[in-house]
Amino acid sequence: MGRWNLIMNTWIVIPAYNEGNTILNVLKSLEIAGYKNIIVVDDGSRDHTFEVAKKHAKVVVKHKLNRGLGGALGTGIQGALRMGAEYIITFDADGQHDTKDIQKVLSPLKRREADAVIGSRMIDPTGMPLKRRISNRIANYVTYFLFGVWTTDSQSGLRGFNRKAAEHIRIRTNRMEVSSEIIREIGYHDLRFKEVPIKAIYTDYSLSKGQSFIVGIKTFAKLLMHRLIK
Repeated sequence: MGRWNLIMNTWIVIPAYNEGNTILNVLKSLEIAGYKNIIVVDDGSRDHTFEVAKKHAKVVVKHKLNRGLGGALGTGIQGALRMGAEYIITFDADGQHDTKDIQKVLSPLKRREADAVIGSRMIDPTGMPLKRRISNRIANYVTYFLFGVWTTDSQSGLRGFNRKAAEHIRIRTNRMEVSSEIIREIGYHDLRFKEVPIKAIYTDYSLSKGQSFIVGIKTFAKLLMHRLIK
């Protein structure tokens, strides 16, 4: 499969909540890179996210209420499947990801080496603030403790799935705990899993979007509850 066919069979899913100041540049960078199949899920934004996305994304879905990251990803992935996607990439709306890394994530899927790929910022964390490195490592250990799947970057927003994986993964959580839930689903369904190194573009804005300590504790509690009831 050539690069062009690979791009045409790939859908980019972008969850967005009040990202009107950054999503335009994100969508333009994807357009320049050749990615036309883009789904933006506006998760109840109160700014102009929806209006900007409508001009540049092929599909835009708007939640009337803010459901959270998990709810937006679930809507976007199901939408991509309905559009016939063979490969699905999740991509953040805050400008943190480099479009060049999408091909790194797609390559193991194309070569049938993996069903799911995580773009890991922690393989080479150069430039990542120490606070982020520590919080990410804690999240990795929590994810492994609860679900038995080790990844160096459980909270990465840049992920890739082939159609088989996307059809198997069931997102039941609505908010930030979805990142660890996706890792759980990969292990539960015995999907072939690989990590590839990516870089993160850190700005004051993207850093402000991270989880606070209190939110992290709440996320852990929700994951623990999710683990106990499974």
